[in-house]
Amino acid sequence: MHLVAVLALDGVMPFECSIPQRILGSARGHDGRALYRVATCSLDGQPVRSIADFTINVRHGPELLSESDTIIIPPFGSPDEPLSPTLCRRVAQVLDDAPAPVRLVSLCGAAYLLAAIGRLDDKRATTHWSLTEMFRRDFPNVALDPNVLFVDHGTLLTAAGAAAGIDCCLHIIRTDHGAAIANDVARFCVVAPHRDGGQQQFIERPVPAALDNSTQQVRAWALDHLDQRLTLRDLADRSNTSVRTLTRWFRADTGVSPTQWLLDQRVSLARRLLERTNLSIERIAHQSGFNSAVSLRTHFARIVGVSPSTYRHNFHETDTGISATDDEPPPPSANRYTSRSA
Repeated sequence: MHLVAVLALDGVMPFECSIPQRILGSARGHDGRALYRVATCSLDGQPVRSIADFTINVRHGPELLSESDTIIIPPFGSPDEPLSPTLCRRVAQVLDDAPAPVRLVSLCGAAYLLAAIGRLDDKRATTHWSLTEMFRRDFPNVALDPNVLFVDHGTLLTAAGAAAGIDCCLHIIRTDHGAAIANDVARFCVVAPHRDGGQQQFIERPVPAALDNSTQQVRAWALDHLDQRLTLRDLADRSNTSVRTLTRWFRADTGVSPTQWLLDQRVSLARRLLERTNLSIERIAHQSGFNSAVSLRTHFARIVGVSPSTYRHNFHETDTGISATDDEPPPPSANRYTSRSA
């Protein structure tokens, strides 16, 4: 079983500390078995003080990290408090001792720690938007992107604040086991099933103030018509507004443009069809609204990081019955982690 170690440091934020267990710990395979074992540890195996004025008892010390497949570090302390050099040296040491290729994940302000020990040098990363100015000042060699929910480099992920940790953990499940299982976890935990890593951290209007300037209805309509060619004009007419106004509403409601939202929904539908049906790539392209199989392959590889056939090989719910009309060669076995930069 894939072992996930949550490293709780002094002053840990309890909400983010609990996200891996709630999300990853809820993942079940098609046979009902748990897909991840999530355990919490500290640097010395002793209880950890949380920022919420209560103490968290942990069952493991740093030895857990040497056995782990994924290590997740939740945020801790206050941004106004300088990082202890002793803490940085200790964390760097235990991470260096972890097995390769361990997957390392920071949630929210924990990216500050990874930057301090050099793990983010010359890499794109994210953290909570409120830390942007300070982070860029202290770590100019990190390509900080404060406008996204998470950034995935395969074995190194950084996530923005609070709920973005949920998005990041769902993304890990989706990467490891496919969209269907990730959606099952989201449904069980009553959270949004898929917010892409590139979505903006700050959405102006997460709960629309009034239905007359909300995209909720047109988005629901578009999801029922993904097999059709939908233009911005079609969506604007459906909303009885201009393309410019619709685009503004979309960004306020979803954090992305209507074009990007449509593309994300088409790729999400293609993922589900690849996992759950034996339809050919050409047919899946048609049903998910792409002009051709070539178009599907291009967008799918850019967003998901692998070809549709490789994705199907990795995540199809059965091992037999793949359509013989697939014209791509059989994909190689997947690596332990799929590398994708969000």
